[in-house]
Amino acid sequence: MASVALLSNPRSTGNRALLPRVREYCAAHPDIFHYEVEDVGQICEAIRTIAMVSPRVIAINGGDGTVQAALTELYSGGHFGGSPPPVAVLPNGKTNLIALDLGADGDPIKALKRVVELVESGDLDDHVIERQLISLDGGGGRPVLGMFLGGAYLADVMLYCRNRIYPLGLPNGLSHILAAILGLFAIVFGLGGGRLPPKPQPMTVSLIRQGEFKGKFSLLIVTTLEKLLLNIRTSESHGSNGNMKLLATDSNVGALFRMLGATWRGTLGQKQLAGVHFQQGDEIRIEGERSNVILDGEIYQAKRGAPIILTSTQPVPFLRLAA
Repeated sequence: MASVALLSNPRSTGNRALLPRVREYCAAHPDIFHYEVEDVGQICEAIRTIAMVSPRVIAINGGDGTVQAALTELYSGGHFGGSPPPVAVLPNGKTNLIALDLGADGDPIKALKRVVELVESGDLDDHVIERQLISLDGGGGRPVLGMFLGGAYLADVMLYCRNRIYPLGLPNGLSHILAAILGLFAIVFGLGGGRLPPKPQPMTVSLIRQGEFKGKFSLLIVTTLEKLLLNIRTSESHGSNGNMKLLATDSNVGALFRMLGATWRGTLGQKQLAGVHFQQGDEIRIEGERSNVILDGEIYQAKRGAPIILTSTQPVPFLRLAA
């Protein structure tokens, strides 16, 4: 039996320089079972093998796409008899949204040391928290699980950053800022395409009990995380009809700045704002003309007549690394 099972993806961006240090640390701690995969297609076998050593914690060392694939296999593969151990997510990859929400930032080795420290201290249960996952069904087989979905113009800007900005070799933070500035510029002046992100496309978003809204949106977020992009925190006071939080902003400058102003004041979600939609629900449908959505780094597409359906799972355990 291993105290900690560590799943690493050597091909994630952060691991290109980090992995030798990870291997060295694991070699000095034989109670860590370290399993490396070359691509996400090997994660099923990785989780099956990890289940054989019955770890107390599973730590994931990879980007958001690696985390998504691991969560899907952990909670849909049945390898732990329906009761997987808590998951710790090391800060890695380009966005680290899940890791940040769970209190892991900075050096991944320090985060791994913190995981080992919690297991050895006997205080593990005090740091286990529960989160619902988003189950995405795109009509293509087994649903995939994650915790953060970006759609509408936000997804277009994220893809623009991935395809046009990252190849420039800039630091991740600067790349994100540059993509956001160019996206905001395009929204303000009604531009799109060419050297700028494409213009927003119409889509329909439906909640099972709250109805639907249609239009072009500059921002569409569905999440079970406490912390969204730009350090947005949503209030629980507005809407309590489900576990998934949905934030959508109409594609106009006024709505975008009303949302940003409420975020700055810490009042987002406390009252209705024109052009800003904040709801909670247990089932959300997204439909459009080939509208992209990104769930934890992986791209999916909502089409007319073939909507993406999001549902929330039962609470699952994670390890919070913050003190």
